[in-house]
Amino acid sequence: MTGPEPVAAASLHDSTPGAIPPHQPGAIPINRTSSGAHATARLDETTRTSSSPASPSAHPVAATGRAGALRRMFRMFACALHLVRGLLTVGLIYPLVGTGRRQALRCHWSRGLLRILGVRLEARGVPIQPGSMLVANHVSWVDVFVINALAPSAFVSKAEVRDWPAVGWLAAQNETVFLRRGSRGHARIINAEIGAILDAGHNVALFPEGTTTDGTHVQHFHAALLQPAIASGHAIQPVAIRYRHPDGRYCAAPAYHGDISLGQCLAAIIGQTSILARVDIGDPIDTADGTHRRELARIARDAIVHHVGGESNHFSG
Repeated sequence: MTGPEPVAAASLHDSTPGAIPPHQPGAIPINRTSSGAHATARLDETTRTSSSPASPSAHPVAATGRAGALRRMFRMFACALHLVRGLLTVGLIYPLVGTGRRQALRCHWSRGLLRILGVRLEARGVPIQPGSMLVANHVSWVDVFVINALAPSAFVSKAEVRDWPAVGWLAAQNETVFLRRGSRGHARIINAEIGAILDAGHNVALFPEGTTTDGTHVQHFHAALLQPAIASGHAIQPVAIRYRHPDGRYCAAPAYHGDISLGQCLAAIIGQTSILARVDIGDPIDTADGTHRRELARIARDAIVHHVGGESNHFSG
């Protein structure tokens, strides 16, 4: 159940060939607020945190002292056990159950991982539409589990991940779509594969930036990645992901960006007392009215920028 590394967005070139609604397996209910303007979903019953704007911090504030060291050791050990549990679940239980049960197990496992990492999930906005393509900004490897904790989704990954020990096998068993870079012909095949997943009423999630950021801005979107949803007539739904300290300040710990290694990023995350993953889910965007994919990319990106910040004129393809 380890999440795949997202594919670089430019790999689809210009070929022209994601919370789950409450009734789907593994759903986290989204409850309307009194104003009806937002909805909030959480993995636990913790109190509401501040939503005021926060300024970036150069370095994450880690838990220190003996208590902090013990917390980090416990979380690292728990992560290892949780990974073993995931391997056993995929190897022993997946072959015996159907797609719906697999999705519920993936959702449950992702929630468990977030809990171990000390990440609380807060989802606001509208329910995720079944069979929609979820497009999100990309900050961390944790993004995959944040999305899967809300709506178990098929992710698009570069083909090389398939050959990685353990990770590649887990990704393949969890509906990952592997894309071979630089091949327009293969892109057409992948478009058809993604379209079939959407047609079956399942969600496909991708990161149109094609790379990660530090979470303070949104890079340009590669519109070619949206083609499978357009070709199959399925909606695109924007998902904005932000990581915050419990008091609402920007948290840099989850950012898998620049020269930071996976181990360094994991150490930074488990060094925090608590991290809030705030997810804003936008209205589904219709793709069946002939709107060009560049315009669809602009609309989706603007919806995410509204919550994350950054310029609003970066899209290509």
